[in-house]
Amino acid sequence: MIDIYFDNLKVASIVVGEGRSEMLYDATWLKQPNAFPISLSMLLGTDPIPAETTLPWLANLLPENHLSEIGQQFGISPQDVVGLLERIGRDTAGALAIGAPRPQADEFRTVKTDADLERIINELPQKPFLVGEDGVSMSLAGVQDKLPVALADGRIAVPVNGTPSTHIIKPDSTRLPGNVHNEAFCLKLASLIGLDAATATTGRAGKRLYLLVDRYDRSKTSNGRIVRIHQEDFCQLLGFYPSAKYEFTSPVAGGGPGLQKIFDGAARLIRPGARIPLLDAVIFNVLICNVDSHAKNYSVLIGAGGSAKLAPLYDLVCGEVYSRITQRLPQSINGRKEGVHVHGADWQQLAKQVSLSPARTLKRVEEMAQLVSEHADEAREFVVATPAGKNQILDQVVTAVKKRCRRIVSQLAKVDPALTEKWI
Repeated sequence: MIDIYFDNLKVASIVVGEGRSEMLYDATWLKQPNAFPISLSMLLGTDPIPAETTLPWLANLLPENHLSEIGQQFGISPQDVVGLLERIGRDTAGALAIGAPRPQADEFRTVKTDADLERIINELPQKPFLVGEDGVSMSLAGVQDKLPVALADGRIAVPVNGTPSTHIIKPDSTRLPGNVHNEAFCLKLASLIGLDAATATTGRAGKRLYLLVDRYDRSKTSNGRIVRIHQEDFCQLLGFYPSAKYEFTSPVAGGGPGLQKIFDGAARLIRPGARIPLLDAVIFNVLICNVDSHAKNYSVLIGAGGSAKLAPLYDLVCGEVYSRITQRLPQSINGRKEGVHVHGADWQQLAKQVSLSPARTLKRVEEMAQLVSEHADEAREFVVATPAGKNQILDQVVTAVKKRCRRIVSQLAKVDPALTEKWI
């Protein structure tokens, strides 16, 4: 049996053995006035939750690469989701710790010099999440190398023994040159046009650049204590394994979650009004040429009793500037698989499919395209002023984004008049 904790309170137990794996909420947790469910699809209650529900949710806490290296370190099969999380799951996305409660006092291992940080970044591909280091147990989903960290007295520090991280380091990439500047730009641009997005800056460690992202699933109390905030992504919310995060490349029969499934899940499990900020997010991702806004890159914040709202946007990157990656959207819009081909009628049909107003959706696309174009240069200057400084990718991204906005607006005229009139 493996226990799941929120700070020092046991939330649930995973019962493994005899060919079964199920989860049970702890009776004491159910009596807590601020108790929250592990997932909006696993509501609080006394009935056991079966493996077919819990295992996809747990699998989404693990990275999507390096599982073989992590498994070899501990002598655990890469397919043993529960076993891996027992070893590296004390600091994950959201509020839960797997295997052991939080320490009474926060504990950090400060990275003393930039040279030390550069070495850590360089070693991440061979040593993901610093696996094997004494006291280090943390996991984040995704494909890109990254490292959960904290800021202690203004310096980067590694949380140990279950202490929550507060930031995420995302290093520069040879596969996607300028990715640090690109993502910093897109996140800032989202914020400048009024969307809720993760806060980030850039940093330097020797020859390496990195993005330093504030964790929106963390906050601090008045006495400086770090508080975890619960969240789940839409693969977890909808019961898909991480391999099914894209609509078209999913190994699941029928494909991964498309936009209709995502919107329906938001309306049903969060609240109907959640479709509005979700629509803004979809529009923004098309306008910035983001081709990686898959189901794991939309998330939900969960509060007491299962109250919920959409999480801030994150993992925003302009893919148009990289010739080696696909320009296919992670979810089609009315069958359109590339953002550059989306017309007014496609936005109308999407709105109809998710029970929103086609006319208002067209107006919102036009408004957001104007805002994105107006604030692109400001976002660029913000990134130039951060420690990573200038990079030629920024001019390329600004050009690509403005070009996409012009094209999307020009194609709004290709509408279905019947839908426009019916849904005003």
